[in-house]
Amino acid sequence: MAFLDQHPELGYPVVAGLGLLVGSFLNVVILRLPRRLEWEWKRDAREVLEEPEIYDPPPPGIVVERSHCPHCKTPLSWYENIPLFSWLVLRGKCRHCKAPISAQYPLVELLTALLAAASVWRFGFGWQGFGAALLGCFLVALSGIDLRTRLLPDQLTLPLMWLGLIGSLDNLYMPAKPALLGAIAGYVSLWTVWWLFKQITGKEGMGRGDFKLLAALGAWTGLVGVLPIILISSLVGAVIGSAWLAIKGRDRATPIPFGPYLAIAGWIVFFIGPQRIVDAYLGFAGIR
Repeated sequence: MAFLDQHPELGYPVVAGLGLLVGSFLNVVILRLPRRLEWEWKRDAREVLEEPEIYDPPPPGIVVERSHCPHCKTPLSWYENIPLFSWLVLRGKCRHCKAPISAQYPLVELLTALLAAASVWRFGFGWQGFGAALLGCFLVALSGIDLRTRLLPDQLTLPLMWLGLIGSLDNLYMPAKPALLGAIAGYVSLWTVWWLFKQITGKEGMGRGDFKLLAALGAWTGLVGVLPIILISSLVGAVIGSAWLAIKGRDRATPIPFGPYLAIAGWIVFFIGPQRIVDAYLGFAGIR
């Protein structure tokens, strides 16, 4: 990757273009993975309960089935499936049935491209930049799924955690010990909040997927990054969540997915550097 480091005018467009392609795939993951998991859960439940089998064909897979219009189900041609540009050319409507196409598609593709470009700008075109872009892709997918379904699938959170731990074995961003302690602290901290809230109110204040996502982020930012992630995600969640409730006219009892706020905070802490954030706060507070 030394060539791209020496010629960033070529590297950034290539990375951004690849980011658009990956973002298109992430849209498929966001839409199809939860439905696939729900189908598998129902199938497993019927087996455990020994219920009679019924004809229930599986939903479209993530890789094999072609993309199609969600309204008229018409398969899309290759030129209708170009990330970002096809949506703009078609003006956000299906070419066949003229039904509106969700803005989620171009937004996810654009966000993925921006995160990929930011990753190589911050960490270079080597393994660190690739790892940062990979982290961004996982966080985009998890945020999209949580916003739509309030689920954070183990199929994404656990591999993300293991990738962070595996990278630490080669000191990619930090040694193995801080990464392992970060993963443990991330899980235990939110589990403790969940347990105390349940003991006091009798209700579950958050899902267990949030524990696993913070554990994964702890593996990428280390022990020192866990507390800043919790504080920043709480602040972002309070501001955006309150604004969303006010706009929608909902009461405060309405459940709000916490995963996207953890993802935003995790990316901020990872991108800037957890120790730099802690040092900046201590300096601002006059402690250091």
